[in-house]
Amino acid sequence: MDIEAAASVFTDPRAYADNERFHAAAALLRRESPVHRVEHPNFAPFYAITRFEDVMAIARRSDVWINAPRPALGPKPKDGKAVDIPVRTLVQMDAPDHPVYRNISVDWFKPLGVRRLRGRVAELAKQYVDKMADLGGACDFSVDIAASYPLYVILSLLGLPEEDFPRMLKLTQEVFGANDADLARADEPDDTSMAALMEFFLYFQTLIHERRAHPTDDLGSVIANATIDGELIGELEAAGYYTLIATAGHDTTSAALAGGLHALLDHPAQRERLAADPSLVPTAFDEMVRWVSPVKQFMRTATRDTVVGGVAIAAGESVLLSYPSANRDADAFDQPDVFDVGRTPNRHLAFGAGVHYCLGTHLARLEGQALYAELMPRLTSVELAGAAEYVETLFVGGPKRLPIRYTLS
Repeated sequence: MDIEAAASVFTDPRAYADNERFHAAAALLRRESPVHRVEHPNFAPFYAITRFEDVMAIARRSDVWINAPRPALGPKPKDGKAVDIPVRTLVQMDAPDHPVYRNISVDWFKPLGVRRLRGRVAELAKQYVDKMADLGGACDFSVDIAASYPLYVILSLLGLPEEDFPRMLKLTQEVFGANDADLARADEPDDTSMAALMEFFLYFQTLIHERRAHPTDDLGSVIANATIDGELIGELEAAGYYTLIATAGHDTTSAALAGGLHALLDHPAQRERLAADPSLVPTAFDEMVRWVSPVKQFMRTATRDTVVGGVAIAAGESVLLSYPSANRDADAFDQPDVFDVGRTPNRHLAFGAGVHYCLGTHLARLEGQALYAELMPRLTSVELAGAAEYVETLFVGGPKRLPIRYTLS
């Protein structure tokens, strides 16, 4: 594989569905061209940043590197076609807006706020492991368990009615799986993610009006009735908040849960180690998150001329922060290509870093630890019952199918 072939993984959704190909390419780039300019006819040029140290340095300098106008890699707008973003989320925001809007919900996701959910999350974890038992020793862990369990947690937090949960899951998969034929909506071949985002906006617009007319004690009401400088936040921003929480708030955790089990299946000695020592569940789940790195990339744009890894980058040029690559960097991790349920320390970047550090980190850890704390003592045997398949994506993803056979006590 040459350098340009390696760099093509960042613009090819199929590469993220092929872990061996992606990580071989990323390892080559880290060695030979860790700040690599990528040019592709369907994308504006960017520099791929593959080393841990460089990704961390950029994430920590929000004064030099901003999210707008290009927060994540996407194809160029089609000629003559205006592109309107139907929602405005924390992902699109920089200072001074970002810290103000982030503060609206931050208390709900701090350790104290998340701790109040511990009992309920433990109940849900038991429900889903019981569901595995009810399925009779065979299921698609990704579809039947990992996709629904964190979805239930986050949408309950928002106060959405349970009958709408399947619709939210489908829309989320259409947003993040827009490049995957199995997940994209068939009726919108040109821009499936934008169509799904518009549907999200219309759904949440109704919720905003309901929560403003009849406030409740859920996070949905907190967001709808939040004020900035004495004025209610705009519907665009409120809908964006809901959309971010309702999508990234569960899909990334789903990817880590399913990808984590796949890793345990591929590393039976580590599975046995975890089963024998439940105290390893917290470190094991963090290792699952590092291993899967559900968020594949975010983009940053330079506000001034600067240098990264010895490469000059001009003001206005963009970089792609490759989290899966940074999380396999041997300069940052001992034996990075080894899956180790007891890895300590584990300074992975799967939750990001700096001012945009993932808002839901503590909740994701609570959910992941609760499920595996419930599952591992009861899982007496498990094996793949077919091929594991991963989402073809440019942004967020993990297993879309993980068929397994198992016995539970």
